[in-house]
Amino acid sequence: MKQNILLVEDEKKIADTIQAGLGEYNYNVVTAYNGLEGKDLYYSGKYDLIILDINLPVMNGYELCKMIRYKDKQVPIIMLTAMDFTENKIEGFEAGADDYIAKPFEFRELVARIKALLRRADFKGAPVEEKVLKLADLEMNVDSKEVKRGSKKIALTAKEFQLLEYLLRKRGKVVSRADIAKDVWDIDFDTQTNVIDVYVNFLRKKIDKDFAPKLIHTQVGMGYILKSDED
Repeated sequence: MKQNILLVEDEKKIADTIQAGLGEYNYNVVTAYNGLEGKDLYYSGKYDLIILDINLPVMNGYELCKMIRYKDKQVPIIMLTAMDFTENKIEGFEAGADDYIAKPFEFRELVARIKALLRRADFKGAPVEEKVLKLADLEMNVDSKEVKRGSKKIALTAKEFQLLEYLLRKRGKVVSRADIAKDVWDIDFDTQTNVIDVYVNFLRKKIDKDFAPKLIHTQVGMGYILKSDED
């Protein structure tokens, strides 16, 4: 699944180059050319990472960074600027930036910084402390390994339990077969095998067939999503 990046950069040539380059790495980049436009795009979308220039028209990068950080303590923010002075870096970090890259820069370095921050964000955001996972009347206790729909206990194999836990932790989000292969089976997705579809069908028979609302949904061409069909 593509990750969304908000880029706020007033130099159109630089912005277009970054957008095109990150597109080659399968990132979806939305671009704003001034601070106010960046603010509006931030409030109207959901982003996995934000790249801000400092010298922006209307609202500068420091102000925008503070505004974003006040609303979201977790989203990674990279400051991208020509001002490579210690005081500028300190001001950027104090505004809430996670990283700082001075222009001109090696594009590979930008990509490496993005990947590192996204990995860190995934780790920090993982609901590792959540021991009881719920959706509608489906409930899973991660410690006791019990699964119930309503008052009925449901017996799952170890791999079915692992797959259901993954879907519950990603509830409300579409996950591709490649995501499931990597995160549940720890393998690269093989388009010649239907093992993932088979296990999803196993789960459907156990947690959906005799119950309402249905929870496991297929998104054609994209993967699966666990949600209540009443949502």
